[in-house]
Order: sequence, then structure tokens, then C-alpha cells
Amino acid sequence: MTDAVNRFFNSIENAAYQSQTSLIELFVYFLTVELGQDAASAKDVDQCFTACDLTPPRATASRLSEGLKTKPQKFVKSGSGYKLQRHMRDQLSRKLGVETTTSKTSATLRSLSQEMPAGNAKEFLAETLDCFEVGANRATIVMAWVLTVNHLIDYILVHKLFEFNAVLAKNTDKRVKVSTITVRDDFNDIPEGKFIEFCRSANIISNDVRKILEQKLGTRNSCAHPSGVKILRSKVVDFVEDLVENVVLKYVI
Repeated sequence: MTDAVNRFFNSIENAAYQSQTSLIELFVYFLTVELGQDAASAKDVDQCFTACDLTPPRATASRLSEGLKTKPQKFVKSGSGYKLQRHMRDQLSRKLGVETTTSKTSATLRSLSQEMPAGNAKEFLAETLDCFEVGANRATIVMAWVLTVNHLIDYILVHKLFEFNAVLAKNTDKRVKVSTITVRDDFNDIPEGKFIEFCRSANIISNDVRKILEQKLGTRNSCAHPSGVKILRSKVVDFVEDLVENVVLKYVI
């Protein structure tokens, strides 16, 4: 969680001048909206302070409890923790300059980031998230596509190389410059459209996932070259969520 909460803290305007009470509210927002947790406990909030190299408040639990009695009420009790009242959540969203759709997609990506081990893929995902949050829509789509294909290749190399090579050996398309995969770089000799086709023929992906990938490949192609096509933020949200939820999270390495 350390990387994600530091990214969130750094996005707060005048973060160093926020009171501990304000930071408690913001960290509850981070935990329940950005990360999508059902609730935030006092321990969770204190861990956010610590991860950001800040001294936790002396009585976080009491401050959260007091938020149930304020007018208007700040928090809602949920299980063993707290959530923000709707008006408070919306107020903080405006304060952070975050639209609902942005928060939803960021939460998906941040949650995925937590599940990934340290390394190149995690760093790449962090840069993809950076692109989305600053409004670089085309860059977000291109990078999310690269991340997805890279994940599928990793999955095949670990779990499905025999099946993929069996289909590849039957190929007659001259655009494919390799007949068997022995090293990772061999995938570079397969056009992406054919790569998707081979994955489906080898039963590595379902037909529904094939349709998603083919549609997203078309979108990626529109974004990867200068064109008059306008890429709306809503399209980016759909693109990223579809690939993350239906490919990256589905095919576990």
C-alpha cells in the first residue's frame, strides 16, 4: 500500500499544511474510494500516516467515532470500520479534483498495483496510472494495452506454452515470422491480431475475451497514431477497466 498512499498524498494540494483531522478524512477517502475497501479502521488510517512518514494522531479511533456525531455527520459505521457520508465523499472528491469515473478506474488500478510484486510490470502500471490521472487519454490506452499483452505473454510462458506452440505450428499466414516460441522475444514476430487468434485457437482465452481484445486492439490502433478521432475520458475508463478486470486479473500467473 505504501506506493499507492504516497501517490495519493502527493496529489493533495498543500498536503503538508493539512490538519490531522483533515488527513484522517482524506485517508478514509483513499482507503474506501481509491482502494475500494468496504470500510477503514483506525489501524488502517494510522498505517496511511506511517506509510507517508507522518506521525499518526494519538486518538484516531476517537476522532473517527466523533465523526458519527458531527453535524453534518462525516462518517458512517460499517462493520469494524468507517465509511464517508455521501456528502463528505462528494466534497472530498471535489477538493481533490477527482471525478467519479476517475476514482473508480484509479481504484481498480491501485488495487491491481497492490497485488503485483515489485518489478518492471508494477512500475509500468504506476506510469499508466499517472497518464490517466493527468488526462493523457491516448497514452493511457496505449500503455494499458501494452501491459495487457505483456501479461498474457507472461501467462502463456508460465502456463500455456505447449498449447500455444501447438497452434502456432499449424500457421500458414506468412506475416507470422516464427514457427515456435522458445524465448520471449519470439512473440515480437507475431502480429497482435494473429496473437489474439492463436490464443483463442489454443483455448488460452475464451471467445468473449477474444472479442474484448479485438475491440480494444482497434481502439489502441486509433490512439497510437495521429488522427482526428477524439478519445473521451469515458472511453478510457471502459478500455482500462475491461482489460484489467477481464484479462489481467482473470489470468493469474
